[in-house]
Amino acid sequence: MIDFPKVELHRHLEGSLRMSTVLDVARHEGLFSGWSEAQLAAAVRVNGHEPHNWANFLGKFDTLRGLYASPEVIDRITREAIEDAAGDGVRHLELRFTPATLARRRRFPIDQVFAWVVAAANAAGRAHAISVRLIASINRHESIEEAERVAATACEWIGRGVVGLDLAGNEVEFPAEPFRAIFLQARQAGLGLTVHAGEWTGAASVEHAMVAMQADRIAHGVRILEDERLVAIAVERRICFEVCLTSNVLSGVVARLEDHPLPRMIEAGLQVTLNTDDPSVCGVQLSDEYARAVTRLGLSTVTLAGMVLAANQASFLPGREKMRLETELRPELLALA
Repeated sequence: MIDFPKVELHRHLEGSLRMSTVLDVARHEGLFSGWSEAQLAAAVRVNGHEPHNWANFLGKFDTLRGLYASPEVIDRITREAIEDAAGDGVRHLELRFTPATLARRRRFPIDQVFAWVVAAANAAGRAHAISVRLIASINRHESIEEAERVAATACEWIGRGVVGLDLAGNEVEFPAEPFRAIFLQARQAGLGLTVHAGEWTGAASVEHAMVAMQADRIAHGVRILEDERLVAIAVERRICFEVCLTSNVLSGVVARLEDHPLPRMIEAGLQVTLNTDDPSVCGVQLSDEYARAVTRLGLSTVTLAGMVLAANQASFLPGREKMRLETELRPELLALA
């Protein structure tokens, strides 16, 4: 294990449930009757015997969506996700959550979902001495009206824990363009923007996210290397790429971890960070991803230290907080690198 202090910019709350919590909630709510523990685990985590493609990966969330049955469950999973990150050495976490998904099973009001997640995140951050900010995520298959509600509510929570807006979900069948105006308005209101792009589709998706949607960060974005012109634009604008190694293998973006383009992205001068994406779905911690970057991709610990500092700089924290965090991180990183 590489015991670095870390900054994580890309972790989905809905993909961060402990298996023990999945089992507890399923039993308490009477869900998945007749399923064995092994069957339930297989329904929410990608394993080596399944197809590695976007459909199978996103399909895991079909099971997970049934678990968000009460404010108490939402509070629990939020607190546990943050506790797990802190236990893995994450000093600053930008946790994205999907309000419409958390609200859907019991038709909770969107503003209530925000209130529950923000309260739980703030409490867990204090309890575990970890800096936490939240990013509200919109799925591409959701309606524009629902997306507008989420974005408007996120703007109301600026300064109280919510710092960004994200577009996620099925990139293959649902384009980002219908959401462009919503994201540009959110940017004007003060939210940072991150967009899933260049994961399951090509470099044109990354270009749309960077240029049309004016994203500050690109979630995944590994397909940008297909277009040298776009690489130059991203380098010039210092666009941050939230790279998720194991997720990219399990969702079929790359065939093997050894084939991952992360080293080439670094060589091209792109600003890249390491992230888990969905710890429970992928069966990883962030320290696992750092270790694999060294042992299987040949990155040096010096490079990893630089990526931690780059993640801090690309965070949606205010400038003063970034400076404070860097002052804390730099001596520790230099000692380890």
